Amino acid sequence: HKAPTRAWMRRAAFIYASEMAEGKAMATAWPTSSSSACVGYAVGASQRAAATSRVQPLLSRYCVAARRRELGHAATAQSALSSSSSSSSSSRKRGSLGKFGTEVRAFYDHPAGRVVRVLIAVNVLWLQLKYYRDFYHTCQSMAEGMSQPSIMFRANLRDGTPVMIDDYREAYWWLRDNTPADSRVMAWWDYGYQIAGIANRTTIADGNTWNHEHIATLGRCLTAPEKHAHRIIRHLADYVLLWTGGGGDDLAKSPHMARIGNSVYDDICPGDPTCRMFGFERGGVPTPMMANSVLYKLHSHNLRPGVQADPSRFQEVYQSKYGKVRIFKVLSVSRESKEWAANPANRVC
Repeated sequence: HKAPTRAWMRRAAFIYASEMAEGKAMATAWPTSSSSACVGYAVGASQRAAATSRVQPLLSRYCVAARRRELGHAATAQSALSSSSSSSSSSRKRGSLGKFGTEVRAFYDHPAGRVVRVLIAVNVLWLQLKYYRDFYHTCQSMAEGMSQPSIMFRANLRDGTPVMIDDYREAYWWLRDNTPADSRVMAWWDYGYQIAGIANRTTIADGNTWNHEHIATLGRCLTAPEKHAHRIIRHLADYVLLWTGGGGDDLAKSPHMARIGNSVYDDICPGDPTCRMFGFERGGVPTPMMANSVLYKLHSHNLRPGVQADPSRFQEVYQSKYGKVRIFKVLSVSRESKEWAANPANRVC
């Protein structure tokens, strides 16, 4: 599960960092060695960072810890080398070293040996320079891309006419201007911050993702059959917002929704942790589970033949200019649940 994995990584990183700071082992606090904990954290963080760019800062903790470990080993090695040099000097005086060792030490200390060591170091650095440059440019590009998020972008129509796609901002402004201030919007967590910041509306989850059960509940609602999904959604939200256009829309993310939901509610894809039954077959034909899901019904409402949302449960109230965003109003919302959730006396945090 996602939550236990993160908790494990946080604990491992904390224990390892504490050991580095205090300079002592903490075997009683963790059943494995600090090196194993650091390696485990590195593997987990690398896998998560490769899958999702937003968690790449996880790697920074490992890099810092590894660097401190390296410096510690370097200091230990330097101390050992100094001790070895003293011992070697004494040994040479006593004539205890063999001929080969004596020759190696003599060449190592000779000016020519120092030149050779410098040339080898320069050659290694020169060979690695290309990789260093690629790494730097990759980090720089990622930093620029992650520090300048944009919900507007330029595109070309089929006839080549350049246009500015502003669907997302306009959809959020529509929510802000056309829905009650206490409206709750159900959307995949990716858009939570944008909805809260631009539309000023409450969302079920956002990019914080600290509560795994919240994300799993979203996955359960969006991947469930329309009737079953509505039974849950009517207690949680007043509107459902979907990204419905482009390569990164909600259908493209649907496998993740099913897998995350199934990690908590294992009846979503029984016996199938990867939820292969929730997707598309060759030719873009949806699987039965996908075709019956509320996500597919709302996403393709009146766009594909025979696909239509139940008008007694969901009502389309907005579609953006270029079809990137669709908003549906949830019908038969539970007033009792909404009032209970809005009561400060019922809050636990």
